Amino acid sequence: MMKAIIKKPIITEKATAASEKQNRFTFEVDKGANKLEIKRAVEKMYSVKVTEVRTMIYGGGKSSVKHTNRGIVEQPSNPTKKAIVTVAEGETIDLFNNF
Repeated sequence: MMKAIIKKPIITEKATAASEKQNRFTFEVDKGANKLEIKRAVEKMYSVKVTEVRTMIYGGGKSSVKHTNRGIVEQPSNPTKKAIVTVAEGETIDLFNNF
């Protein structure tokens, strides 16, 4: 069974501005996926030519603190991987209708 490489698009003000001005689209991807797998998945899913892929892993630190009857407990958050994909000039991805 093939794993789902692209989990969902990330739609924030910053990501939307980058998609409009620089043809860069942001996705949450599988943590084990590499840049080539992400490039192939985006090209296959949206029928566009990908020129560049940037990835980053964020989260995973000790973030949430709970006060319990046993004292203060810190819980680590789950790390996630984000990919910023640049598509070729003149091409675009319609995130609101395709996903």
